[in-house]
Amino acid sequence: MEKRDTGGVAVSLPKDRHLKSIFKGITWRFVAFLDTSFLSLIFTHSLVTALKISLTELITKIFLFYVHERIWLRFAFGKINGQDQKYKTLLKAISWRIFGSLDTFVIAVFITHNYTTAFSIGFLEVFTKIGLFFIHERIWMKILWGKTTTQEEYSI
Repeated sequence: MEKRDTGGVAVSLPKDRHLKSIFKGITWRFVAFLDTSFLSLIFTHSLVTALKISLTELITKIFLFYVHERIWLRFAFGKINGQDQKYKTLLKAISWRIFGSLDTFVIAVFITHNYTTAFSIGFLEVFTKIGLFFIHERIWMKILWGKTTTQEEYSI
């Protein structure tokens, strides 16, 4: 359990275990894989190319998501009684989308050799994936499995 100083009062903060972060990343990648596949198919008109982009992304983003998740666990702001508030979830979704869209753009350029197509896929997924990520994040916040502390420990 991690203790942080919050204006002179030490409070216990919830911390997800590594295994929970891994499972959370896997479920997100499944949702994001479907989204990227669909968007890539729309812009490339090729199922093979769409699958190349989304399967490559599957590999790179599992690692990137895990790193992103572990970094955000270090931020204490935006929590009430150990739960992330909606504005923190939104900021987290936006920061992930910046890194995620850059990754998608680079992968799509590498596979299609077409900057316009790559930009179109990366740009549209900014909107689809921020919404999907927000929903995914809020669902995982409700899952108690993998937390190192309980809600009662956060009363001050």
